[in-house]
Amino acid sequence: MKRSIVSAVSIVLVSIFFCPMLMAAPPMPADLQMVQPDPSLPKELAAFFGKWEGTADISGRGIEFFVIVESVAKEKASLYIYRTDLGWVRYEATVSKERGKYKLSFRGREGWCELTMKEEYLDLYIPPRATARLRRVP
Repeated sequence: MKRSIVSAVSIVLVSIFFCPMLMAAPPMPADLQMVQPDPSLPKELAAFFGKWEGTADISGRGIEFFVIVESVAKEKASLYIYRTDLGWVRYEATVSKERGKYKLSFRGREGWCELTMKEEYLDLYIPPRATARLRRVP
């Protein structure tokens, strides 16, 4: 009886300590070069800069995403996107403004993808109908 209780407690403790490691961000790309946005850039556009994470339901599977907007300027942005099923991929995005809101568009694996700001979140649209809600991470 005591042995089974000790075993159960041990399993729970191991899960508590090691599960966060399994969900941690992947190693950063080797050639990552974070370039702070120019101070003259509109704050709504500069807000894209940084590291983001979230998940999307694609074909019935929860796919984890990490997005790094390593540089952003008036007309283009450089970013890395990590998908649990693909690894890191670098993209060059075009910057546009529609209905008063900025967006970053790039040609992804499934077609034209978009990054848009929604309050403090970044939404990643993946065609034909998936959206990943991303939150900023340190």
